[in-house]
Amino acid sequence: MAHTLDTVFAALADPTRRTILSMLLEDDMAVTDVAEPFAMSLAAISKHLGVLTAAGLITQEKRGRVKWCKLDPDAMRDASIWMQGFGQFEAVNLDAFEAFLETQLGDT
Repeated sequence: MAHTLDTVFAALADPTRRTILSMLLEDDMAVTDVAEPFAMSLAAISKHLGVLTAAGLITQEKRGRVKWCKLDPDAMRDASIWMQGFGQFEAVNLDAFEAFLETQLGDT
């Protein structure tokens, strides 16, 4: 299923979701482990995970009674290629892209 740049960037727009993606760079994680460092409900984390899943950035699968999350780095390929077109960004350097947007759009 192809995911649009708009869907990927909308998912990446939230700092909680970017943190979750960073956590999943290390390894697959159970949903409860993903939720642990955040001061929000499991239901709120599940909504964030749903957005990431809908954008194709992660996959979720049930193993026994536990739901696991896994990063799908290929889903960011089109976004990375698009950002590289600006010549200012390395592949998937979201912090630099966020800083660029802040300088262009100002702090909202």
